[in-house]
Amino acid sequence: MITLHPESRTPLYEQLYRALAADIQSGVLPPGKPLPGRRSMAAQLGVSVNTVDTAYQMLAAEGLAESRPRSGFYVQETGGMLQSGAPRPVSPAPAPAAPAAPAYRYDLSTTGIDTALFPARSWGRIQRDLLYNSPQLLQRGEAQGDAELRAAIADYLGDFRGVRCTPEQIVVGAGIEYLLGCLAHLFAGGTAAVENPGYSRARAVLQNSGIPCLPADIDKSGLSAASLTRTGANLCYITPSHHFPTGVTMPAPRRAQLLAWAREQPGRYILEDDYDSEFRFDIRPLPSLQGMAGPDGPVVYLTTFSKSLAPGIRIACMVLPGPLLARYRQDFALYSNTVSRFEQQTLCRFMTGGYFTRHLARMRLTYKKRMEHLTAALTDALGPALTIRGRHSGLHLLLTMPGAGGEAQMTARAAARGVRLHGLSEYYLARPELCPPDTVVAGYAALPDSDIDAAAAALARAWRG
Repeated sequence: MITLHPESRTPLYEQLYRALAADIQSGVLPPGKPLPGRRSMAAQLGVSVNTVDTAYQMLAAEGLAESRPRSGFYVQETGGMLQSGAPRPVSPAPAPAAPAAPAYRYDLSTTGIDTALFPARSWGRIQRDLLYNSPQLLQRGEAQGDAELRAAIADYLGDFRGVRCTPEQIVVGAGIEYLLGCLAHLFAGGTAAVENPGYSRARAVLQNSGIPCLPADIDKSGLSAASLTRTGANLCYITPSHHFPTGVTMPAPRRAQLLAWAREQPGRYILEDDYDSEFRFDIRPLPSLQGMAGPDGPVVYLTTFSKSLAPGIRIACMVLPGPLLARYRQDFALYSNTVSRFEQQTLCRFMTGGYFTRHLARMRLTYKKRMEHLTAALTDALGPALTIRGRHSGLHLLLTMPGAGGEAQMTARAAARGVRLHGLSEYYLARPELCPPDTVVAGYAALPDSDIDAAAAALARAWRG
């Protein structure tokens, strides 16, 4: 029996989705079983039909359920559960109990988003129409992604990020990690320089795919050509629009220097991850590095819709210059695209119908107000000793608090007060002695507005005693 809690901060559709997902994954709802009709489920739980429909659509997007035209939703036959009658594995002996993790009440990590901002109504309406009226989407699509979606992405990137490309240069894939794996194949035998500090997941994906990675120190303007040259690498992975985690925006002169480095020798390329470029609160971001280089320049542009929509909607894309595009089409000709065509076409209509730009505008306004609320609350609670950086872009802040015992003590004491955040040194891949002292990284995307004052007060108690 599913029970929803209207008083919870978690939206009702997400509560229902989690409950059904747990029943599917545990086998309580076996493969092939029909889910209750949306109207009957809504009446049973006392919620709207839209709430149920959104939960069902989320199950379908995760591959846990499937929609059958004129029949309803069914538990996915290949959803990963044990089939009825199949031998069950013997349970291994229980491992020694690990120390209990701290119970976090306030999440200031950088991985979350505000799920309440997801445009469930419009997204669900578009997806329902496609599910019922576009059976051709059940057929296999183009390997690089549906042409209509690539055209919509090309228009958007050209208008808002200064990317100069045609739809034919765009490859759609299920997340940045998958696309980096494809690039690693194209650059087999190469070596990549990565920012220090930087995004450890990108480094892990490249190294796991056979590309050795060498850390290159950044300064107040980002990665320098001199630091890059010292590594001897022929590839460079950077986040110039909003460096993670310091928040530095690379100025135009530094970008020009990196492009000059790439053009000095054949085979050098820059992998430009346009991280968090959507979230600038004061000024429009600088055009992309790819736009400076041109459509066939030595830059591969990567971006994702994880922060602007949701991490669970695994849609990302890359823009390949001509020589690499030819190699990609040759080597990946027999591959199928990794993103559902229904998801691709939903995003396409969401973009071409004007929903996406309105959604981004609403998110920027919401997150800007949240950032201003949080910085004001932290300043009031912790006083002038606190330094806050990163207010103007992205979805996290750097907090520096001398006298609070140092970074390790700051994170430990915060955890003891129920606040989850990370120390800046955790993002250093080498030479942690370069890390500014007494500094932590605080994300605010997943922090409800109603918890901001209490979270700031909890940090004050942790750091000031």
